[in-house]
Amino acid sequence: QSYIISEDVSEKLSDTKSSQGVFAVCFIKESNDFTLSDNAKVIALDNVQDPGNLGAIIRTAEALGIDAVIVGGGCDLYNPKALRATMGSALRINIKQTDNLESVLTELKKRNIPVYATSPDSSAFPITDVDFSKGGVCVIGNEANGVSDEIKALCDSLITIKMLGRAESLNASVAASITMWEMVR
Repeated sequence: QSYIISEDVSEKLSDTKSSQGVFAVCFIKESNDFTLSDNAKVIALDNVQDPGNLGAIIRTAEALGIDAVIVGGGCDLYNPKALRATMGSALRINIKQTDNLESVLTELKKRNIPVYATSPDSSAFPITDVDFSKGGVCVIGNEANGVSDEIKALCDSLITIKMLGRAESLNASVAASITMWEMVR
């Protein structure tokens, strides 16, 4: 069905100042059909809060050929800003949204899929030393606090992106992008 709506209704429905004037009502895809091969390359997000970061990570994951994204808490995948930032990638990549990231990672570990947590900690292994040829899951942490201690405890090891400058950390979407590039190169 299609409807013609007034400009007033259009303004109320839109979360941007200048909408395209086209709206759709659709069902949210269930994430129950989330399946992965044993050598899948997966990015998992631990409580990422910013919808722009979430959307950029999903878009980059799809562009680089990452097999799946696990959204653990934080920003809602269907936040309008997050969806806009994906530029349609959210419809083309395997995504699981969960409030229990620990449980999902535990299930993947039972299948012998290695799980790594990113960390700026100097004791973490350089990401360039990790062999991703047989797949794995890399967890990107919350913008303010990084990967939670509970999730770190589940991981096989901590990995870090070597930074040569004076910055202490990276934006979550930048760290995820570098991590995903290392996973597929």
